[in-house]
Amino acid sequence: MSDIPAPPAEAAAEAMAVETLEIQLLLEAVYQRYHYDFRNYAQASIKRRLRQAREQLGYPTFSALQDALLRNPALLSSLLGYLTIQVSEMFRDPSYFRALREKVLPHLRTYPSLKVWVAGCSEGEELYSLVILFREEGLEERTLFYATDISQEALDKASAGIYSLDRIQLFTENHRKSGGKSSLSDYYSAAYGRASFDKSLRQRVVFSDHSLVTDAVFAEMHLISCRNVMIYFDRGLQDRALGLFNDSLARKGFLGLGAKESLRFSSHAGAFTDFVKEEKIYQRRAG
Repeated sequence: MSDIPAPPAEAAAEAMAVETLEIQLLLEAVYQRYHYDFRNYAQASIKRRLRQAREQLGYPTFSALQDALLRNPALLSSLLGYLTIQVSEMFRDPSYFRALREKVLPHLRTYPSLKVWVAGCSEGEELYSLVILFREEGLEERTLFYATDISQEALDKASAGIYSLDRIQLFTENHRKSGGKSSLSDYYSAAYGRASFDKSLRQRVVFSDHSLVTDAVFAEMHLISCRNVMIYFDRGLQDRALGLFNDSLARKGFLGLGAKESLRFSSHAGAFTDFVKEEKIYQRRAG
């Protein structure tokens, strides 16, 4: 056997292949041990986040991280912080919320009771945006809101409703641009550099752990808002999530997606019509 080292290009390719295999085994271990399934997330994104996690958590290899994770369940919460993107803002993309206010809610107003699902609610910014919008339009009292995420840490932060005060100026401007009918300051109190949103905004909210990858339908919804979540899924997983939304929506219910997301290439595209095309708001067909 020759002791001549492999050329740099071959060595790099071999190292990359080993890393890819380690990542596959790590994701399989997370699924088998803890039932969180990241195996079909977009590969470039998941690799980037796992490399960051491995480095910052202090493990020399993904195999070492996997070994620690299998033996120490407390490490899972730290890893999920890297694998789930918890970045949002209140009334993000104000034109989306204005379209809900002006075009979707007039339809929802005809129902005696409503169910709204914020799928992948992160730390609650979009949830509170919707509750405030429904309150301003006089629909909160007849609406039950479901806020779900795979991260319990994110759900805990969402249910607390506390945000850094330096984010409030952006939230306030977004609210104004969305057609807000009140002052955002009516809904929170500020102290010690933090804004704490009023508990009354949570009185009709159910917070729950739910995975779009592995879990099933749990209620019939009139509006589902799932924005900037599926961009991290591969095509098959996107299709699975859209099928779940289709099965979860009431007849002629509404689905809102993120600006970079679409139904176009999904096998479920035929189940929906464009309702506000430019804002990625769809309506489930009556059939």
